[in-house]
Amino acid sequence: MLHVIILAAGEGKRMRSAQPKVLQPVGGRAMLAHLLETVSGLKPDQVHIVIGQGAEMVQASLPDFTGRFAHQTERLGTGHATLQAMDEIPAGARVLVLPGDMPLVRVQTLQALLDERAPLSLLSFMANDPTGYGRILRDGQDRVTQIREQADATPQEAMVKEVNSGVLVGESAALKAWLEQLVPRNAQGEYYLTDVVGLAVGDGQHVSGVIADDANELMGANDRAQLALLEQVYQARCRRQLMADGAILEDPSTVYVKGRVQVGQDVVIGPQVTLQGDVTLGDGVVIGPGCVVSESDLAAGTEVKAHCVLEGIQTTGPCQLGPFARLRPGTELASGVKVGNFVEIKKSKLAEGAKVSHLSYIGDATLGQEVNVGAGTITCNYDGVNKHHTRIGDGAFIGSNSSLVAPVSIGERAVIGAGSVISKDAPADQLSLTRAPQRQIEGWTRPDKAKKKK
Repeated sequence: MLHVIILAAGEGKRMRSAQPKVLQPVGGRAMLAHLLETVSGLKPDQVHIVIGQGAEMVQASLPDFTGRFAHQTERLGTGHATLQAMDEIPAGARVLVLPGDMPLVRVQTLQALLDERAPLSLLSFMANDPTGYGRILRDGQDRVTQIREQADATPQEAMVKEVNSGVLVGESAALKAWLEQLVPRNAQGEYYLTDVVGLAVGDGQHVSGVIADDANELMGANDRAQLALLEQVYQARCRRQLMADGAILEDPSTVYVKGRVQVGQDVVIGPQVTLQGDVTLGDGVVIGPGCVVSESDLAAGTEVKAHCVLEGIQTTGPCQLGPFARLRPGTELASGVKVGNFVEIKKSKLAEGAKVSHLSYIGDATLGQEVNVGAGTITCNYDGVNKHHTRIGDGAFIGSNSSLVAPVSIGERAVIGAGSVISKDAPADQLSLTRAPQRQIEGWTRPDKAKKKK
């Protein structure tokens, strides 16, 4: 039986944020959300999140969380925080305790710790610069004997490179007993979780230490600078995974991932591209420079040219988009659709072969097959109170600089003359236009600037 305790009660003053530390983002998601996703891979029987400062915000950020929240009403240290969750954990369970600001730890690293069968086991890492970390002290049989805080370390102990991560696992009854024996031996009057190591050794129990393969996994963040380092490590990990999955990153260091991205074979991602939320890129998709793609599913063969912003869209076949196009949520594009430069589309469906080539706005509309929309066309979908729909039949041609005042339907193969304002349904196979007659003004002369100055 496995129970997981996540310590998320810290305020994180050095972040200088209105949000608790565990809600600070890495890769577009809260550090706590990353950690919860990781521990779910261990299939625990229960997850307990200890909350304190900003408890309401933490709870609100996890509407689908099915575990238990434990409250630490006084900030009395990590040992005290852990103890708040122990009452609901049955005897005989194994308890894994983690800090809530550890978003990069991997399932396999935690599983390696759980595979240790010692009464108490902790996760450590080798630090090039151990300054500020508690040193892991071992005996001649490689058993952990103590975690020595830097302020209390002898010169020889201070040279130890193995340091504490804050992650440990133990049997519930023994861990609770050690937690209840903690004494605050510091100026802050706090009960430190790390002190249970000395108590376990004092009881004659074996304490094992598992050294993580990658120290970066165990990084936390107490301030904005450390948060930025976490982001760098996370982005490097995402880029390596994209390339391992078959994507070509033309300039890897400039591609940013802020969500979950799935790529097919031979996907090409240009420089300065940001991928946000759940994004799926089919085989051969090309994303040009400077694009932002959010919550979108792009079918195989789709080409997104430079500087497009896509949010919540789906293509069901190869399309050409951009450059400089903005496609908003609810947009669905079929095979062969072309959306050109400076076009905005929102909550609309475009059937096979439809084209909106430049300088147009299409909102709340359905476009049939092979529809051609001329430059400067807009669907007037909002009357100030409600949104209305525009339907354009197969093969229709919309002349440039036309306004289609919804609700309105354009029949199949209909032609709308350039410059028209269409507020009534246009019949199929006919030309509809509202253009005023052209006329000339007799006797008109151009104003003379020279005369005006006099």
